[in-house]
Amino acid sequence: MVKQVTVVGAGVMGRGIAYVFALAGFQTTLTDISEEQLNRAQQYVEETAEKGVAKGKVTEEQKAAIVHGLNVTTHLKDAVKQADLIVEAVPEKRELKQAVLEVADEYSPPHAVIASNTSTISPTELGSYTKRSNQTAVMHFFNPVPLMPLVEIVKGLETSQQTVDTIREVSEQIGKETVEVNEFPGFVTSRISALIGNEALHMLQEGVASAEDIDKAVRLGLNFPMGPLELADLVGLDARLNNLRYLHETLGEKYRPAPLLEKLVKAGRLGRKTKQGIYKYD
Repeated sequence: MVKQVTVVGAGVMGRGIAYVFALAGFQTTLTDISEEQLNRAQQYVEETAEKGVAKGKVTEEQKAAIVHGLNVTTHLKDAVKQADLIVEAVPEKRELKQAVLEVADEYSPPHAVIASNTSTISPTELGSYTKRSNQTAVMHFFNPVPLMPLVEIVKGLETSQQTVDTIREVSEQIGKETVEVNEFPGFVTSRISALIGNEALHMLQEGVASAEDIDKAVRLGLNFPMGPLELADLVGLDARLNNLRYLHETLGEKYRPAPLLEKLVKAGRLGRKTKQGIYKYD
């Protein structure tokens, strides 16, 4: 039974994942090498809880429990020592994920399940960084985590059914629905989303329409909740570029990143987190 959860990485995804676990009553620890990121995450958790109270979705007691009950630390080894479930949510860089998973494997209890929030990287490869590949899988959340209802569970070659069942059970406990996916580059959602977003960038680059009109057309004409360019800014253009590079490498030419995306990332225009991407933000 999962009681204690450690989330590694306090960026946009990690802080959202930590929030939903804390809200559901799990003993939750959020760890990151950056104290600044952890401070931002604590601010996010408090503001999100306040919004939940205002909307009647979170009680004052839950808010207090979340704000005061979420543990934060810069010490990864200590953070995983008592964990039943470790959710890795660091950037999409193999060497970084490998370093995190190796430490998590060495210092966490033998029974602990290790899950990665990767949107593209092979769970079999991630499992190979540990000595418990049968207890390793992908637990793919969506942004913004408190609002998006899906968790994509992706099995590696040696992932056990018990591990899949554990991830499904905790996903349901935090109010999410799940889909079970067999390993393949991009899984289901990332493969489709990256293709649509990349095509939208090509259209913008070619002058087919403005960014606003491309997004409006997709929202209203295809009934998407958010336009593909808006979504790219929200996810982060650097994260989208990393995903596309991996999919291009593994699935072929149709996933080659749009030159405009490469240019924006080189300019440091990464989306909402830098106040400018495809759009500008206050």
